[in-house]
Amino acid sequence: MNLFTGTVLALAIPFLARSQPAGAYRITGPFTHDNLTIFLIHGANKAGKNFLTLEEAIDQRKAVVYETRNVNELAIENLSGEDVFIESGDIVKGGAQDRTLKDDLILPSKSGKVSLSAFCVEHGRWTRRGNESVSTFNGSHDAVSSKQLKMAVRMKSDQAEVWNQVAQAQASLSSNLRTNARPAAAPTSLAMTMDAPVVQRSIDGYIQELAGIVNGKSDVIGYAFAINGKVNTADVYATHDLFAKLWMKLLRASCVEAVMESNGGKKFEPATTNAVKSAIQDAESGKASARNLTDRTEVVVKETSQNVVFETRDRVQSGAWVHRNYMTK
Repeated sequence: MNLFTGTVLALAIPFLARSQPAGAYRITGPFTHDNLTIFLIHGANKAGKNFLTLEEAIDQRKAVVYETRNVNELAIENLSGEDVFIESGDIVKGGAQDRTLKDDLILPSKSGKVSLSAFCVEHGRWTRRGNESVSTFNGSHDAVSSKQLKMAVRMKSDQAEVWNQVAQAQASLSSNLRTNARPAAAPTSLAMTMDAPVVQRSIDGYIQELAGIVNGKSDVIGYAFAINGKVNTADVYATHDLFAKLWMKLLRASCVEAVMESNGGKKFEPATTNAVKSAIQDAESGKASARNLTDRTEVVVKETSQNVVFETRDRVQSGAWVHRNYMTK
């Protein structure tokens, strides 16, 4: 399918952070390939700290994620002089079994060991896999790739439901690709399934068409996406720099989900900027509840019957928001 652009829509989204005025975002798109539609969210960069992503920190050996032998708890240590941003849904590979991380977390420099809430996304393994370390995790290049799985992790906090959603994701990929997408070496690992050659080939067209839509656009601070014409998720960041670092990881997960939800080429009514606007505004209208995750990180949740938004705040920066994650139900 061809990539195309559509209308531009101004969207006012109220800031949740304390004592901050309303801000105006601009949404551009749609940019579509096959059944996946992307909308770009434009806005002003907010003054504040720059972050390493978890992927960068592990790859550069500036942070270490440790296996604790507790399925739902890991430990992380930031060895660098930079702060690290951890995003809910980040997958870490290795250890005794692959995990996904439950919450956004801001990890300060020279942090010492800090606990991480996690869920297993590889059922059954509890030993070394190949040449990987069993005591630490070797990378975080993927994020969970279905909204139902994100909900199981972030809202339900239910390990059994996480395993169920991983199995459903693998089954959907295998069915739509008409081949077994589960690698023989790690048949229950979501991360290994996402990295399988057959799955990577299935998203190549999406990546080729959509990866470059952010090029040269320094005011892009987030994106929303729809699958089969239905708005799915939006992620907005306080800075273009943080969004740009995460863009390909986010896009890959969205593409895998689009393959999972492939409808065999059936026609659907295209998603619109108005639909994205409505979902975001509805989520923002929900009653707020706040939770302190660490001395550094606070999360504010607003939820309605149709949508939910999670806002991550940095308490060192006077409660300034760092990330907003919107999901339709």
